[in-house]
Amino acid sequence: MKFSIGDKILIKRTGEEGIVCGYIGNDMLEVEVSGTIFPVYTDEVEHPYLTWFTQKKKKQTSSISRPEQFPIEPPKTIEKRLSSGISLSFMPVFFHDAMEDLVSELKIFLVNETPYSIHFSYDVKSKTATLFSHQGKLHPFGHLFLHSLPYEAMNDLPKFNWQLSNADTLSDKIESGTLRIRPPKLFEQINQLLVKNEATFSYLLLSEFSPIEKKQAVQIPVQKLVPEFKKSKESKKISLADLPRYEIDLHIEKLLPSHKGMNNATIMQLQLSTFQRSLDLAISYHQHKMIVIHGVGSGALREAIHNILRQTSEVEAFRNEYMGRYGFGATEIIFKK
Repeated sequence: MKFSIGDKILIKRTGEEGIVCGYIGNDMLEVEVSGTIFPVYTDEVEHPYLTWFTQKKKKQTSSISRPEQFPIEPPKTIEKRLSSGISLSFMPVFFHDAMEDLVSELKIFLVNETPYSIHFSYDVKSKTATLFSHQGKLHPFGHLFLHSLPYEAMNDLPKFNWQLSNADTLSDKIESGTLRIRPPKLFEQINQLLVKNEATFSYLLLSEFSPIEKKQAVQIPVQKLVPEFKKSKESKKISLADLPRYEIDLHIEKLLPSHKGMNNATIMQLQLSTFQRSLDLAISYHQHKMIVIHGVGSGALREAIHNILRQTSEVEAFRNEYMGRYGFGATEIIFKK
């Protein structure tokens, strides 16, 4: 083992550390330990690096202690957020042109600042065409990017049509309306954003849903279908207080718990009367769309439904095309605004 002057060494017998000060022949060194200089044989000393490494590793290993049970993190308290309604939010996108900043487009968001989920139907129409349409569901206190609209399109005073319903209950009304922003007002809103150094401006669509009034419930007797219905007290009357549905399934097993003894004509009569009530309810609440599930079968029920739709003036269009969820067994209905 070779040592150089200035190397740190370790005395094997005592475990003391020192420094090499000089050479005494080929097999002896002069070392300094704690201020004392003395000769030692080269085979009585060694480099201390291996000892340092093993001692450090032992200390690190011994410092790791595994608790018998890991501490349980206390539950976090969820801050309650105040409901501020449902809004349509606009974000101008700027670009620099010569000496000023100009707006190229508007990014539009649906903002649900309420503690409940909502179903929504939304579209933007100009004087000649529909620029964008979308419908879906938005969770509580959620923000959803809808689309971008060129700034020049705002000169045509497009109509922002909306329809909202509470997805967590059936006791609230469906709300709808139309928003139009005149160019002077839009220009003022954008200038205020620049002054306040803010990103968006919003229009409140709805502060809160209104409950359905009991006076609106109309009782309609169900026509006599088979003798079993006459004995049932619960099926004598149907209330129109229920909200209109975006989807109605006319399969007989969805309408009745049992249909034994009913012939095909009676079953179709029940299916068509159920469809007619749902159609009337959707129209009265100004619903934008509805899907009726009639199945494929022989096509008799589908054709009867399509005949009703052709004779309903409030229906703008309907289609029976392939849809991933229903195949060819459903018809989508679009109502006039």
